[in-house]
Amino acid sequence: MNATFFLIDTLFNLYLMIIILRLWLQLVRADFYNPFSQFVVKATQPVVGPLRRLIPSIGSLDTATLVFALLVAGIKVVTLSMIFSSGLVPIVPLIVTSLAIVVSQILSLMFWILIIRAILSWVSQGNNPMELVMMQLTEPFLAPIRKVIPPMGGLDLSVLIAILALQFVRILIGDFFGPGI
Repeated sequence: MNATFFLIDTLFNLYLMIIILRLWLQLVRADFYNPFSQFVVKATQPVVGPLRRLIPSIGSLDTATLVFALLVAGIKVVTLSMIFSSGLVPIVPLIVTSLAIVVSQILSLMFWILIIRAILSWVSQGNNPMELVMMQLTEPFLAPIRKVIPPMGGLDLSVLIAILALQFVRILIGDFFGPGI
């Protein structure tokens, strides 16, 4: 049963991260024509496209993509509860749990994007299209940290500080909702 739980949980989380990436790419106005951005759009367009006709955007927030992320998180909760427990989850706990899962996945995705950006900065020569998207995604979070703590002797500590802050918030959420979220 643990292997089945792992597989279902991982598949839902990976697709949820792709959905969140679409939302994030739109919020930071990342390069739409980048190959990485195109992959994210093509992986989510079959559902987000029709949802956009029903749910309008609010400013720069693509609410259709956000609703889709919440739906996927809700389907994950329902699927896991039907397989591993007695039945369906009541609607209010389902909504709260779905929201907690989306927030947790946002923080997890931010963590991994920061790690990938840090690794790419060590090995890349700066002409990688993936590196450009990672920079566009993380710069809104790192720039305010750099204003407070500027690079010292060529060493940029903003990524480390951002990772520590993200981990703190993830642990805090885990204290409220449990470590499984």
